[in-house]
Amino acid sequence: MYRGGMHNAALGAAHRSRAASPPAFEILRPRAKSRVLLVCDHASNRVPPELDGLGLDANTLARHIGWDIGAAAVTRLLSRRLDAAAVLSGVSRLVIDCNRPPESDSSIPPTSDGVIVPGNAALSAAQARARAGRWFRPYHDAIARQIARIEKRGAAAILVSIHSFTPRMNGAARPWPVGILWNRDGRLALPVIASLRARGLVVGDNEPYSGRLGGYTVAEHAERLGRPNIAFEIRQDEIAGPTGIRRWAALIAETLAPTLKAPGLDAFEPV
Repeated sequence: MYRGGMHNAALGAAHRSRAASPPAFEILRPRAKSRVLLVCDHASNRVPPELDGLGLDANTLARHIGWDIGAAAVTRLLSRRLDAAAVLSGVSRLVIDCNRPPESDSSIPPTSDGVIVPGNAALSAAQARARAGRWFRPYHDAIARQIARIEKRGAAAILVSIHSFTPRMNGAARPWPVGILWNRDGRLALPVIASLRARGLVVGDNEPYSGRLGGYTVAEHAERLGRPNIAFEIRQDEIAGPTGIRRWAALIAETLAPTLKAPGLDAFEPV
């Protein structure tokens, strides 16, 4: 296991600690033989000590605005089940969102779900570039290196992105326990949706967010060059504890396994 040039054996226990500067990324199974690369853009709610918690307390950072609750734990179990490499982000999405272009307004949000983020107010262009250089770029460079390693064997790498979403947003309930996000390439998404629905699950097809609107990671590392890809959005109450986390890691692994053997996944799709 490699963590962005910094070892931290107490990463899980120290997730909310501001005592040590977090690594930009963590890699699990960096030499795995699987063509699957797991990515978790919002794996951590840690804030570097020099940013003083962005002016927020630990309870606020532990909410969904600080990270994708449960997503990192599911990714860790999936990495083990699929024997696949995984790259996990090291800092809170409020420090910088690793799934948004650095130049976008949502990259370093001054507010999130009605919460003012004091540490992001009136940020200068130089300060924003510094955050991107310290945490955003290294995370995406690590993804690119893992893809290059996988593709040395000839076939296209398969990008699997893990996220989670809140049960309610803007007062509206979200009925899907899981959503599958995709854009042009349905090689993975369509059979996975069908398989999950065959198990009796209510599955969001590009719900509660649309893959056609584009998150940065999948667009940059997969869609741009036609690599097979899929993004899972799991509702956070489904993975709030160990039992749900184990269940969803097993469900995703069992659903993906036969799909990964389907013909046509070796190739890059025309873009």
